[in-house]
Amino acid sequence: MTRAPVTDPWPAPLARAPIEARVSLPGSKSLTNRELVLSALADGPGVVRRALRSRDTDLMAAALTALGSTVDTSGDDWAVTPGISADDDREVAVDCGLAGTVMRFVPPVAALRGGETAFDGDPHARNRPMAEVLGALRSLWVTVRSETDRLPFTVVGSGRVRGGRVAVDASSSSQFVSALLLTAPRFEEGLDLRHDGGELPSVPHVEMTVECLRARGVDVDDSHPNRWVVSPGPIAARDLAIEPDLSNAAPFLMLAMTSGGSVTVADWPTATTQAGDALRDILARMGAEVTLDDAGLTVRGTGAVHGIDVDLHDVGELAPAVAALAALADSPSRLRGIAHIRGHETDRLAALAAELTALGGDVTELDDGLSLRPATLHGGTFHTYADHRMAQAAVVIGSAVEGVLVENVDTTAKTFPGFAGVWSGLFTR
Repeated sequence: MTRAPVTDPWPAPLARAPIEARVSLPGSKSLTNRELVLSALADGPGVVRRALRSRDTDLMAAALTALGSTVDTSGDDWAVTPGISADDDREVAVDCGLAGTVMRFVPPVAALRGGETAFDGDPHARNRPMAEVLGALRSLWVTVRSETDRLPFTVVGSGRVRGGRVAVDASSSSQFVSALLLTAPRFEEGLDLRHDGGELPSVPHVEMTVECLRARGVDVDDSHPNRWVVSPGPIAARDLAIEPDLSNAAPFLMLAMTSGGSVTVADWPTATTQAGDALRDILARMGAEVTLDDAGLTVRGTGAVHGIDVDLHDVGELAPAVAALAALADSPSRLRGIAHIRGHETDRLAALAAELTALGGDVTELDDGLSLRPATLHGGTFHTYADHRMAQAAVVIGSAVEGVLVENVDTTAKTFPGFAGVWSGLFTR
């Protein structure tokens, strides 16, 4: 793993007493960016309320605005005016940053314009897989110029996409499926999309996409495994509110366990497609008392953290925080089914193995996950590789181990602006 020079190590607070807290989380990045795309393609103006304001969502808003729609981000509720037009023949550029949703969701939208759209992003973004999305667009007769089938690339729009049948291998990222589904109603023939490859990861994210489409009146048939048929037609404008980002709850709920206290996350939905909802079962299996009621989701520490053998294939974004908690457990753990997280913001399996081992952890990197055994951890620098979930893993360790320094804690702004201040505030009450 290539580590960035450490110029700003942030001392992670140590829980010296049980933490008792109630936390309100910002909105879901996954939902915000899906609803922004659908609002930009809708049949009238809409509002995305309680939108997450973060680097990834700011990049999405800027991308859709560059393509001709207007996303007003001046308030907490973002007004979106559709404007993607076949008559728009401007040459525009889209900055994807390190946002998978931008680099994958926006190219099909760009194909509906009449002009060229150049895509690029952060240096590490050029390592993230894109070939399946770009190949699918080409199979739909969209011109894409690219030397590597990764960033940078250019979509040459013609103002129309015929649609029809297309197959992708989405075994490395479910975003390949969501990217095509979101724009599919605007294709002339809709879309008959098949996943043709290994097991599809992060299935809840695809279910989230389908639910968002249906809520806007789009006909989606997903009755056959690994196949989605989207009928052409309008995407209804909506005024909607975004759920809290439940994956961001992981370090806060785990703090209840590492400190022996109690943490409540407010406004936890009773039904959701978010992957973070799996925390209820995972933390209960690792020794917590878990309660969901009108107050929110409450996790109480019992004084013990147990190891877990768990398949995280569908909820891979939780793996860094779960690995951190498992490194503190009193029995071995095995995290399985997550080979695909090597293609996230960084190779998360290699990064977790390297950083936890550097702090004294007993970790073995496997082809599809991690094996962790009880060990006495010590302080040191935890590198984050510009990955927000790695930073959240670091603070979980830091809450139980003195002297943990987090490199680039501000990378958490990807999904939780101001995270470090909120986290630190829990230790000073």
